[in-house]
Amino acid sequence: MYVKELWRFPVKSMAGEKLHRISIGELGFAGDRKVLVLGPNGRILTSRTYHKLLGLRGTLGADGQPLISGHPWNSEEALQLVREATVPGAQLIAYDGPERFDILPLLVATDGAIEAFGHDARRLRPNIIVGGVEGLAERTWPAKCLCIGDTVIGVQDLRGRCVMTTYDPDSLEQSPRVLKEIVQKFGGELALNCYVIRGGELKVGDPVELVANCDHVTTTSRV
Repeated sequence: MYVKELWRFPVKSMAGEKLHRISIGELGFAGDRKVLVLGPNGRILTSRTYHKLLGLRGTLGADGQPLISGHPWNSEEALQLVREATVPGAQLIAYDGPERFDILPLLVATDGAIEAFGHDARRLRPNIIVGGVEGLAERTWPAKCLCIGDTVIGVQDLRGRCVMTTYDPDSLEQSPRVLKEIVQKFGGELALNCYVIRGGELKVGDPVELVANCDHVTTTSRV
């Protein structure tokens, strides 16, 4: 098995960026989901309710600052795009806390499960796609660990999927049957909620080893 793709999402609920190399720490990928969209009541707004956010792209600039469709995240241009996609009173904030993740800091998918899924992998919004995996083998991975060089990633459980999977990542057209298929074929769960046991650096092509017993690895933290 090997690292097939790496994805970072600098702005929560927006399209992300495909990477060749990334540093990974206790709270996942460096620069992942560092900017949040808040509604007038201070609650986080996501593409589950405002799907047009998926049409905006979050990236990191050369200076390490998040961009929204090419505009600095804290610019008037970026704010206007976000308000057009959500509500007039929306705001953008930078936040480093663990609450910025829906469940855990990492989502891992496998090429075998994506093939069985039969749709664009971007609908699943994984951070890591592991290649060389046969069929639905990922469903046996919870409670095991992935060792990638010096990095160790713990697998907690399968991810329950939501309405976000029904939107085409390019056209934003909705197809409710996608989520129905996930329920029918996979019991509503696809890809893996993961946490970091030991950080390091990942790059595309790195070998991935599945380890059944990680008792010898010292867990730094779970979110």
